[in-house]
Amino acid sequence: MIMWRDVRAARYAAPLAPARSADIVGTLTTAGRFTLLVQAIKVAGLVDTLRGGGGPFTVFAPSDAAFAKIPGYRLEALLANTEQLADTLRSHVVSGRVLVADIKRYRNSRSRALNGRPLSMAARLGQIYVGGALVARTDMLASNGVIHELEDLLLLEAVSVVWLVDHATAD
Repeated sequence: MIMWRDVRAARYAAPLAPARSADIVGTLTTAGRFTLLVQAIKVAGLVDTLRGGGGPFTVFAPSDAAFAKIPGYRLEALLANTEQLADTLRSHVVSGRVLVADIKRYRNSRSRALNGRPLSMAARLGQIYVGGALVARTDMLASNGVIHELEDLLLLEAVSVVWLVDHATAD
């Protein structure tokens, strides 16, 4: 299980050039700055999906630094519920290969994430935003898709509601 203390200790690493032949999970692992995301993917049971189950995929990947921004209680609530964790992680993935040039070309667009929810993508003032989160690094190619690094985790509102309900009934 991933503990929020581990998230706080994560450091923002310099980019590594992943091998083109690695799949999405392998590319995330090799990059070295997605340790917590890879662990969360394993806990949520999404490894097989992202290794070749119906791709190509575009993954908007929160870095370890993005996980470190989440308050401990919210992260613990998310990690304690594997169904919610899987849904949250699916909100970071769309079918197809979406490169940054595609996002810039259409400026403001919406796509459907793997969890069925809409995901906005926008190019504003030379920056790329996905679901309101700034994209820090773009176009990390993998054999079954592409990865864009996010500076924030796209949290579903249900995470905070679950935590509030659990803690309100505990008192």
